Amino acid sequence: MSDTKVLLNPAAIKRIGRLELRARHIVDGFLSGMHRSPYFGQSVEFRQHRQYVPGDDLRNVDWKVWAKQDRLYIKQYEEDANLRCTLLVDVSASMSYGSGPLSKYEYAASAAAALAYLLLKQQDAVSCVTFADAIRARVPSRTRRTHLDAVVAALAEQSPNEKTSLFDVLRDVAEHDPRRGMVVLLSDLFVERDGLFKGLGQLRQRGHDVLVLHVLDDDELDFTFTGPTRFEELEGAAVLNCNPRALREGYMEALGGYLTEIRRGCSRGAVDYRQVRTSEPLDAALAAFLASRANRRRPA
Repeated sequence: MSDTKVLLNPAAIKRIGRLELRARHIVDGFLSGMHRSPYFGQSVEFRQHRQYVPGDDLRNVDWKVWAKQDRLYIKQYEEDANLRCTLLVDVSASMSYGSGPLSKYEYAASAAAALAYLLLKQQDAVSCVTFADAIRARVPSRTRRTHLDAVVAALAEQSPNEKTSLFDVLRDVAEHDPRRGMVVLLSDLFVERDGLFKGLGQLRQRGHDVLVLHVLDDDELDFTFTGPTRFEELEGAAVLNCNPRALREGYMEALGGYLTEIRRGCSRGAVDYRQVRTSEPLDAALAAFLASRANRRRPA
């Protein structure tokens, strides 16, 4: 990308900056904060007792229970922890397409930068991974506000190319950090669906809260082409010269089936999903998505 300013539009940042991004699922972290951790530690909120086993720290023994029952029990506490979020941004060749001011990649990168800004403002930890057929770049997890520069720089230096291969990427991310957190995938999802859902499932099995922002161009969703048109495959060598009006009905039917498959697959896997158009104002798209999560009851 030649201009990094598009990644952080000040007006959009101002409008979404007051929103809080909270995980619905239990997350962990390494600092005190607003998010619940699945680990137990010396926090102010008591959770439960468990029976003492050799090797436990005697400082955690509940001596009052021992005095009453003559048995040793350990006090367990629930600690607060900051969110750890990984932003996964697709830089495959198909993301280079754009019929408006922003290509799909520029839109996804802008959304990722805005989310990074919001998370760092909350003192949460953010990492960023760009990928196509494999991981291209990995920005480590940090909480400092200045870390935004590293995230934006990593996004700005990418040029979409190569095919998308999501399963290996998602598996790598799932195995890279065993601690639970949030994973946000920004992609057009032009991938083999079995691998996509299997990869998302691995992230969920590791306890991650997974969000998918499905970025598509108006041309792809509306197919309003008229007159003789030459279609070129971005992630292959196929070329098609045709009258698009003759193809529109079949295309829209296939598109509907594809989108239904994506939505149902994410729903089955307990993955939050939102489709966004590159013509949709970025701040409005993110605000609607985050508001829907904030209003949703967190599962026990």
